[in-house]
Amino acid sequence: MDDVAYRTARVAGLTVFCREAGAADAPALVLLHGFPSASQQFRELIPLLADRFHIVAPDLPGFGKSDMPPRSDFSYTFEHLTDVIDHLTEALGLDRFALYVFDYGAPAGFRTQLARSSPCATCPKGSSMPVSSGLVPATQHNVVM
Repeated sequence: MDDVAYRTARVAGLTVFCREAGAADAPALVLLHGFPSASQQFRELIPLLADRFHIVAPDLPGFGKSDMPPRSDFSYTFEHLTDVIDHLTEALGLDRFALYVFDYGAPAGFRTQLARSSPCATCPKGSSMPVSSGLVPATQHNVVM
């Protein structure tokens, strides 16, 4: 199956854009993009996985086609992004899912995994390090340790 649906979901006061493919009853795989990208970075991967998985690839807030509220109205922390991901998976009815995280999506993905009461696997890719080395002090509090 290589049909990709484009949809939005209203979660945590934001409109979040998603690419979605695969059968709804297949195992769910959520793809979290890196910086400064969006779900478009997975445009060629999604059709390759859609015959085995229910793929959901959101644009994180501030990226792609999702809302980009000003920093005065939205706290762009990994903890807050975790809340958005959690609300999004609830809104989409994903009780169990695996996460494929990359770069900027990794800290929020790791936090999502730790916060869930139901099983959730995480597959890190690329520069998906849950460490604070290399970050400026103002951003270190956003990283899962």
